[in-house]
Amino acid sequence: MTLLTFRFAPSPNGDLHLGHAYSALLNQKLAEAHDGRLLLRIEDIDTTRCTPQFEAGVLADLKWLGLGWEEPVRRQSEHFAEYEAVLDRLIREDLVYPAFMSRGEVRAFIADSEKRGRDWPRDPDGVPLYPPSDKALPVKERKRRIAENEPFAWRLDIDAAVARVGRDLAWTEFTDESLSATRSVEARPRDWGDVIVARRDIATSYHLAVTVDDALQGVSRVVRGQDLFSATGLQRLLQEFLGLPQPAYFHHRLILGPDGRKLSKSLGDTGLAELREAGASPDDIRRMVGL
Repeated sequence: MTLLTFRFAPSPNGDLHLGHAYSALLNQKLAEAHDGRLLLRIEDIDTTRCTPQFEAGVLADLKWLGLGWEEPVRRQSEHFAEYEAVLDRLIREDLVYPAFMSRGEVRAFIADSEKRGRDWPRDPDGVPLYPPSDKALPVKERKRRIAENEPFAWRLDIDAAVARVGRDLAWTEFTDESLSATRSVEARPRDWGDVIVARRDIATSYHLAVTVDDALQGVSRVVRGQDLFSATGLQRLLQEFLGLPQPAYFHHRLILGPDGRKLSKSLGDTGLAELREAGASPDDIRRMVGL
């Protein structure tokens, strides 16, 4: 019988907080309950914000919590060649295109459109969808601009990708923390528009890297926060036309701060190291997150 494989995949761009602790401990609890495997993946493709110091802090926090995982740890920054090979395939199959518009140009384009009375669509995170201008550029013009070293990102042609799959997609979602019941969820990848799948200097993105990694690592159960629920539809699309296996998902509740918003490293919410230094124990952390 194939072992169920879970993974916890933090980004070392700040200190872990209670939300990360809950996700890590829940993955460990479920792996143990199902006699499965627990993997640790360091998602450090953002080489500017992710640092060895933050990674050392992540590992120290997880060991203090009592988390155990299989070695070796997969670090995304060590696998850019694998992501680039997938990107090259997407380029050959005309499923991506170079997008040259800067953030300022995108804002100006959208402002002009809204000035003329058109509400601009936004993705599930509230970010405006990318305008269609670059997708319509002739191949000769694209090559000229790339040759002249204009900055660009590779964006997924969402319409071409959906057409390539040729059918509606869904994923299997567990409905409770025991993983005892499931439902089928309609995948809505078009809600994201033409998302970035790689930058010129980094041949991947979160969506591409996580989809490839889950397949390469044999992850069969993805247990992660509710804030990533909508992103699963896009990742299902990538799995489908890349011919990758489909895990089942559970998007767990978020740990909220006193003001009712989700905890965030970028907003400086109290980290596990700070709680530890204040005298908290691993059992205290488990009680604080409801485990």
